[in-house]
Amino acid sequence: MKNLLKRTLSGVIFASILVFSILYSKILFITLFFILMLFCLYEFNKMIGLKSVFPYLIGILLFVFGNILNVEDVPSKLISEYAGVALFLTIFITFASILFAKKEEVISHLGKIFLSIIYIVVPFTLIVQIPFLNTTFNYVNTTILGVFLLIWTNDTFAFLVGSNFGKHKLLKRISPNKTIEGFIGGMFFTFVLSFFVANQFTTLSLIQWVVIAGIVSIFGVLGDLIESMFKRQANVKDSSNFIPGHGGFLDRFDSVIFAAPFIFIYLYFVQ
Repeated sequence: MKNLLKRTLSGVIFASILVFSILYSKILFITLFFILMLFCLYEFNKMIGLKSVFPYLIGILLFVFGNILNVEDVPSKLISEYAGVALFLTIFITFASILFAKKEEVISHLGKIFLSIIYIVVPFTLIVQIPFLNTTFNYVNTTILGVFLLIWTNDTFAFLVGSNFGKHKLLKRISPNKTIEGFIGGMFFTFVLSFFVANQFTTLSLIQWVVIAGIVSIFGVLGDLIESMFKRQANVKDSSNFIPGHGGFLDRFDSVIFAAPFIFIYLYFVQ
């Protein structure tokens, strides 16, 4: 009972901070997700045994250059130049980092750095882009808020349905607790919520919210399973103990970091 209370309280506080930052201002939203990216990088690098400062340097570089247009009114003609510089520096720093690796670990070292960039840095950079994917390129907080509401609904009802009615394992060798019934239950309630979200957050159409609900339901679960695979390889239960009763920040964002790139791609083309 005590653990449940601690888990509930920390979850409410964490969600409240997240929602407040989204609704208050774009600067606070971007800043919070920059900090969260660094925490998730730390947890993931610890999990895969990567002791290097380079993923943080590259992460800061990509995040800042990737969102400079959203923070300040940068002339559009400079964006391609920023992107080119960021890409060049990322490649240079990544390959330069192998000079600091042990001779027999060069390929493994380089692979882990690329993995941390693709798995953590790129999704967080794209998450922050999602509220700006509209015809005016202005910050629309209801878009990213709706995405998180769908993700939390999917996670919550997948757990509730799976723990009460789950009998058939989804992928037992990676995550024994996840069931097919839980997956279907989470998806069903996520689609139901998408209709209410579309009614309240009209910046996107009903069809668009339904598609996002589908992306969240499928790719969110895949993200959860992929993080479970990494934790199983590292022989750890949680990515850290930063959030009481919940584990680490990566445990809370495993669904969204995998779903975010697909949501970004979808909204980029339809908008």
